Amino acid sequence: NPLAPPLPAATTEVKTTTCYMCACRCGIRVHLRDGEVRYIDGNPDHPLNQGVICAKGSSGIMKQYSPARLTQPLRRRLDPFLMLDAFGSDDAADYIGGFPDHPHRGFETVTYMIAGRMRHRDSHGGEGLLQNGGVQWMTAGSGLIHSELPEQESGRMEGFQLWLNLPAADKMGPPGYRDIAAGAIPVLELEGVSARIIAGESHGVAGAVRKPVTEPLYLDLRFAPGAAFEQALPAGHNAFVYVYRGELAVAGDAARTTVPAQRMAVLANGAGFDGVRLVAGADGARALLVAGRPLDEPIAQYGPFVMNTQAELFQALEDYRAGRFGPAPGR
Repeated sequence: NPLAPPLPAATTEVKTTTCYMCACRCGIRVHLRDGEVRYIDGNPDHPLNQGVICAKGSSGIMKQYSPARLTQPLRRRLDPFLMLDAFGSDDAADYIGGFPDHPHRGFETVTYMIAGRMRHRDSHGGEGLLQNGGVQWMTAGSGLIHSELPEQESGRMEGFQLWLNLPAADKMGPPGYRDIAAGAIPVLELEGVSARIIAGESHGVAGAVRKPVTEPLYLDLRFAPGAAFEQALPAGHNAFVYVYRGELAVAGDAARTTVPAQRMAVLANGAGFDGVRLVAGADGARALLVAGRPLDEPIAQYGPFVMNTQAELFQALEDYRAGRFGPAPGR
């Protein structure tokens, strides 16, 4: 069967930036490199780019965390996924501030914790403690305010947050929250490979989450040295591999592409491909394999709001500022 290779020149290195939030708590994340503002999520024209006050009347930026941040400009090739944040630090100063109250509308966040403890609270009554190996699946829907705050003062904190877009028909649906403990995530054991199936299905084993429309697949793979793993992928689905330990070879029909740690490989798709084969290097590997059915809908984003039109973004901001997302959960 044809295997999907990485797209030419489609691997991207994780760049370490320092991430901030606007001090007015409007929810806009600001990213700096070498002490200078480089971009602002979803809004390059945000007033902070010009060094003036934000629309809510508070100036400046407020440091939140300093992870290795993974983004991918090939948005069409990642649809329905919007972003993957890879965070990890042994220094409590990098994570102790957490993510205080901030809003979301129009998409889902999937937070997977490799090490550490983080408390989630939201304006619709959702609350849970995310611990080693656990997942929090939050549907922002029509809008909520939530906080993600560490419940540790030392030790390592490491994990990932994936943003999954919602179809237009579901963007204004009710918010939801699901706390999935590590023990509730099915594990597939193959020769030399262990796969935690967070979402979707692998080798006949159903994952902890099944979603219609976008049909996400989310696997955390652990490889022994030299071990190989194959996964069937629907021809029209977009997929990527993110390696976070060791290195993997992505095997196409004609050649292999080696993907080192802290790099992503975006896989080719289409009628000619129906799966992927991954082969670990001499030291083994750990990696995420993520895939989903593209929505092929317009994307309009302003920081934590992801809609289909600019008019819908303006309405989201108005609703948030008018308190229609519910009361902030606080600490």
